[in-house]
Amino acid sequence: MPLHPDLEAFLELAELGREQGRPALHELPPTEARVQYDATARMLEGDPVEVDQVRDLGIPCRDGHAIEARLYRPAGLPTPAPVLLYFHGGGYCVGGLDSHDALCRALAELTPCAVLSVAYRLAPEHRFPTAVDDARDSHDWLRREATALGLDTQRLAVGGDSAGATLATTLCIALRDEHAALPSAQVLLYPCTAAQQDSPSHQAHGHGLLLESDTLQWMFDNYLRSPDDRQDWRFAPLLAERLDALPPAFIALAEYDPLCDEGVAYGDRLAQAGVPVRTQVYEGMVHDFARLADITDGAAQVREDIAAVLNTAWR
Repeated sequence: MPLHPDLEAFLELAELGREQGRPALHELPPTEARVQYDATARMLEGDPVEVDQVRDLGIPCRDGHAIEARLYRPAGLPTPAPVLLYFHGGGYCVGGLDSHDALCRALAELTPCAVLSVAYRLAPEHRFPTAVDDARDSHDWLRREATALGLDTQRLAVGGDSAGATLATTLCIALRDEHAALPSAQVLLYPCTAAQQDSPSHQAHGHGLLLESDTLQWMFDNYLRSPDDRQDWRFAPLLAERLDALPPAFIALAEYDPLCDEGVAYGDRLAQAGVPVRTQVYEGMVHDFARLADITDGAAQVREDIAAVLNTAWR
């Protein structure tokens, strides 16, 4: 299918901005890239839905550091309530609670469920595997504090987009390996799963389609301590020795995304291992389309699909 016409117009405007001198993310220092990323998020969904309760929290980590989190709870939820533990995208370098606020609000209201969004620490100040450890610590904290927060750990799902989806799925693998309680579902939006970015979709869609190959490599160069980290399954879950006995997964991919092929490959590996998995490639879409609610109706569709997946898992 051709690129969605609304996205085509949006990308033409983005290209015009670059021609007029607006730098790409990878041309900025990380601190400035974060400001630009968050500012852009406000333009992608300028009128986020209202949620009855939005509460900022602090989560203690294993090294004594505390990370920020935000709990969304729509009106009318039962107590204890089902909850989605969500990790934002941004290539481990940008993004946070504000950049994904509108998406988390929408998922909370649409499902409906509680959503706990986690601001894991970012690179290059905090390199691999800090984000992985923060994801695990936030999961363990949520299970410990669930009763006090009015949440149901029997109906706990994990999810994320892009790098956040990678954190969600590697969290599930680690929990399985330790024979710990598993989430009831994984919701993975265009996850990063491969050690190298050399697939046909990377070659075909790495320029001019929102996620640039140069930006992706800049992110990974900031995140990884050395090239050896690329061979760690916590960075590239396709390298995991086993992918069996994991929670059911919904993998949402975009047709015009460099990450599409590795997402399909990960879904295939899960299916071969006997994990219930639904892999869906959204035609005409680009990377990060779930946050583009003011630009494409594809955002509404994938959000509705996520809500349906979660409700099926929790039934």
